[in-house]
Amino acid sequence: MDLGISGRTALVTGGDSGIGWHTARLLLEEGATVVLTDQDADDLAEAAGKLDAPEGRLHHVAADLATEEGVLALRDAVLGKVDTIDVLVHAAGITGAQGLFHEIDDAGWTDTFAIDLLAPIRITRAFLPQLRDGGWGRIVYLASEDAVQPYDDELPYCAAKAGVLAFAKGLSRSYAEEGLLVNCVSPAFIHTPMTDAMMEKRADELGVSFDEAIESFLDEERPYMELGRRGKPEEVADVVTFLCSDRASFVNGSNYRVDSGSVATI
Repeated sequence: MDLGISGRTALVTGGDSGIGWHTARLLLEEGATVVLTDQDADDLAEAAGKLDAPEGRLHHVAADLATEEGVLALRDAVLGKVDTIDVLVHAAGITGAQGLFHEIDDAGWTDTFAIDLLAPIRITRAFLPQLRDGGWGRIVYLASEDAVQPYDDELPYCAAKAGVLAFAKGLSRSYAEEGLLVNCVSPAFIHTPMTDAMMEKRADELGVSFDEAIESFLDEERPYMELGRRGKPEEVADVVTFLCSDRASFVNGSNYRVDSGSVATI
């Protein structure tokens, strides 16, 4: 299916692995030019090298999205490589501070919010002139099941992702008449480096194997994931790429859950 995004230019954050990397792969297959960004320059270069892209259609820029200065430096570097940005996919994120509420201090909250809430706000503000220009644009934020079904041992992450949903919904009302559409995708327990780290920690705490940690997590913490497995990053990237396309021309202000039924309500 032709998604109608050939010739568009997309910026993908969190692009060195997981959902961001697979989204970049699909966008390239659809004929888009892609700029990948993530924090570690070496990891980012390695990830870009694994993508099959014609010359001139793939760029990568390392950036720290935790500060406004880092985001502005990214903007300047990106616009030095491409003329404009039509699509923004914000997939960068961290698990952040974990533990019960009384165990998390101010630093845990502010560090989590810096990446999971302020980074999408800052990067949107930095590239908004380009996204509004030309009468066609797409923004897709990676939120989480945690935004609508919070868990008591990762409240900073849950609150930040709930903020992303509210931000995206409000933003979707501001520029739709100009052709800029804003949506979210909310995954649950996807096979990514972030959930690998969570399961490695769980395995150590419980004294079990990595696979046993996943199995017990599904049984005890995510009982509504009816498929009984972690999701694949490409399964999320398929939905993200659709929302970046002309095929999603009447989708705005929506949140698509890719969660195997993990959220208990409709």
